[in-house]
Amino acid sequence: MSDFDEKDKKELENTDGKSEKPGDKKPGEGEKKESDYEDVCFMCRRPESKAGKMFKLPNNITVCNDCMHKTMDTVSRFDYQGMLNNPNLVNDINKNLNGKGFPNIRFVNIADLQGEGGIPNKQRVKKKKPKKEEEPVLDIKNVPPPHKIKAQLDEYVIGQEHAKKVISVAVYNHYKRVATDTMDDIEIEKSNMLMIGPTGCGKTYLVKTLARLLDVPLAIADATSLTEAGYIGDDIESVISKLLNEADNDVERAERGIVFIDEIDKIAKKKNTHSRDVSGESVQQGLLRLLEGADVEVPVGANSKNAMVPLTTINTRNILFICGGAFPDLEEIIKQRLKKQTSIGFNAELKDKFDKEKNIISKVTVEDLKKFGMIPEFLGRLPVIYTLAALDKPMLVKILKEPKNAILKQYQKLLELDEVKLEFDEGALEAIAEKAMEKDTGARALRAIIEEFMLDIMYEIPKDDNIGRVIITREYIEGTGGPIIDIRSLSGENPDKLKAIELKDN
Repeated sequence: MSDFDEKDKKELENTDGKSEKPGDKKPGEGEKKESDYEDVCFMCRRPESKAGKMFKLPNNITVCNDCMHKTMDTVSRFDYQGMLNNPNLVNDINKNLNGKGFPNIRFVNIADLQGEGGIPNKQRVKKKKPKKEEEPVLDIKNVPPPHKIKAQLDEYVIGQEHAKKVISVAVYNHYKRVATDTMDDIEIEKSNMLMIGPTGCGKTYLVKTLARLLDVPLAIADATSLTEAGYIGDDIESVISKLLNEADNDVERAERGIVFIDEIDKIAKKKNTHSRDVSGESVQQGLLRLLEGADVEVPVGANSKNAMVPLTTINTRNILFICGGAFPDLEEIIKQRLKKQTSIGFNAELKDKFDKEKNIISKVTVEDLKKFGMIPEFLGRLPVIYTLAALDKPMLVKILKEPKNAILKQYQKLLELDEVKLEFDEGALEAIAEKAMEKDTGARALRAIIEEFMLDIMYEIPKDDNIGRVIITREYIEGTGGPIIDIRSLSGENPDKLKAIELKDN
């Protein structure tokens, strides 16, 4: 175009509000460090990886080449009588209006709308590192074998031996496939997983621990909040937006992350409904392409798409999807199937034997899940299906004291900061586990129970520097007595000697 030549381009690229001169740079001021994030067009919201080189405008505003040319074309098309080329236009109008200016009208500086930083970093994608500087995200040599993954999980997760074994093998195979990029004549499918277990058995905690050990981004989404596109609720693709946010807007890191969709049983196909199932079967249909692998346009720095948020493309081919749910009515479906399979005669099994079996959920099959309401196409993209057992009293006691970050160890560490030793006798641990069993919420109840009984102790201890040790007893948990407080001896003979004093509740 005639009105926008190469000279104008150079001026726009170098514009910073002031003329650049060699002497203008302050002493000791070096070159600005190049940003780790891509520039985003202020007009069309495309990153520079898609839009190309950007024009730098004042106040950190950048505009792509296409938008700049469209703007200049529009300006030149409507420049009637050279009005826009008149630098004294505003002064002349104000003069004619006796200095009053435009009534009820003021000029808006677009740069002021964005503040000093232009588009914030949370809405910008990180730049790709040069190949020579880029380190491999996942090297096959650094992916631990299944037995080492399980050994690391054993330090944090108590019980669930079968589940830890299955997830270790699945994760190893998945990231081995990602690291080697095996896509020859034999294509290896993704190891997406479906875990089934009652509430509080450790589904979410297991996935969180796994992601932390592997150092990969993790996005946790609730299936109950997902709806079909165009309806009230979170769009299905919002789970990928959360993963990108957890990866600090690093696309390559996000494409090797883990997505955990909890409460997956809540999107089962509705029975006896005549309306559109926008939060059930439709969500399952929408998740199919994500589970299998597809290019998804997701907003950067937001969970929903709009004109003011830039978009980027995420490929889900190497993202590991793990779905979890309690499936409360699944046990009855399994029992009905097993009862039908009982034979007639001397070798017949008693039908009521399945009613007494505690871990009946472990006998689940794909057919049972179909009957529950999960569509076959969805289950086909979750090849690894396994169950987690409900927590019993001995497992709850172990959870209290054995894991690396056990709840008791956390409270003991807190009291160590006050130079006080905290101990729990076995009776107290069993009493806490019994109370948790009554609540029927699994391991989630343990923290709330301990917090209740530790409140008074942690409130009183900082008052007295002579307290040396606190022993939590079963009587204190059951409300029939108090904790045992060991007071440091004040005598000069044995200043470190402890005297046991049992304090009763007032």
